Amino acid sequence: METELSKKLGVEHAIFGFTPFPAVAAAITRAGGFGVLGAVRYTAPDELARDLDWMAEHTDGKPYGLDVVMPAKKVEGVTEADVEAMIPEGHRRYVEETLAKHGVPELAEGEASGWRITGWMEEVARNQLDVAFDYPIKLLANALGSPPADVIARAHDHGVLVAALAGSARHARRHAEAGIDIVVAQGYEAGGHTGEIASMVLVPEVVDAVHPLPVLAAGGIGSGAQIAAGLALGAQGAWLGSIWLTTEEADLHSRALTAKLLAAGSGDTVRSRALTGKPARQLRTEWTDAWDDPSGPGTLPMPLQGLLVAEAVSRIQKYEIGPLLGTPVGQIVGRMTSERSVQAVFDDLTRGFERAVDRLHRIAGRSSRS
Repeated sequence: METELSKKLGVEHAIFGFTPFPAVAAAITRAGGFGVLGAVRYTAPDELARDLDWMAEHTDGKPYGLDVVMPAKKVEGVTEADVEAMIPEGHRRYVEETLAKHGVPELAEGEASGWRITGWMEEVARNQLDVAFDYPIKLLANALGSPPADVIARAHDHGVLVAALAGSARHARRHAEAGIDIVVAQGYEAGGHTGEIASMVLVPEVVDAVHPLPVLAAGGIGSGAQIAAGLALGAQGAWLGSIWLTTEEADLHSRALTAKLLAAGSGDTVRSRALTGKPARQLRTEWTDAWDDPSGPGTLPMPLQGLLVAEAVSRIQKYEIGPLLGTPVGQIVGRMTSERSVQAVFDDLTRGFERAVDRLHRIAGRSSRS
């Protein structure tokens, strides 16, 4: 499953695996793909350094990358406390009322509320990059589009390629104009932040829009046949995220959440602003229903919503409150029916790819003789 891009990056298979778990990212790289570690949950530079140290020791010298969440436009002088002060009291009350309705216990006195979605902030994201560029990463991906121009230049100075996610051809053209190296065309089916155009339509549009830049197909991909389809549409690889959530190496810290993912069908997700303030595909739960209810106060814009619900999400996850328990995940969740190792998933992807390509070769052979 080699393409021009995979050869450039020195990987055997053009499978790019995004994950918040270092063990999963490292396993993807060891299997012959390209592991990409999500950095948004790291608010302290030493925590990211610790996990990148671990990655360096467990990737057998093979390449891997980092995904950050960084806005293209710089906002000067805004602190987390400043943003917290913008959250209306009515929204805070709604959070507590919803939690109380489901009997969600408080955190213990002095207990931290878990990770907060602050990686969007200029200072946090740049601190992550100060750490990352001390490691042999080969790719820097940005989930909020093109990173600032100076970040792109800094990455290139370190010999690091820059990728940006796009949900439309218009977004992709902006990325190309900004000087990024790879566009990830992420369709509507994807988990997390995603646009409104389905992958089958989006991928060829983006390929045409940014030619000759390489494009990765993303959104709802979890089989070898789908990877083959992405390459047939002009992509030079596939970007997979959700499929790794139920691998043995993933660390969801919740057996109940894993069980919900394994039981979910492809129709059990929803694009909701409940988690971050931007539309993000996730498991549909009574928590997402509450925020999408017209009788409620509605969600706040990013990053206010993420800060508002951070402690609530931590409480829901810690106490495994079933009706409220969820996570970002794509429509591919319907294929995630058993816990397997990353290697087993990877083997299934490569075998499925080979079968799909062989099938097309047979069809093309018959067509050429007719």
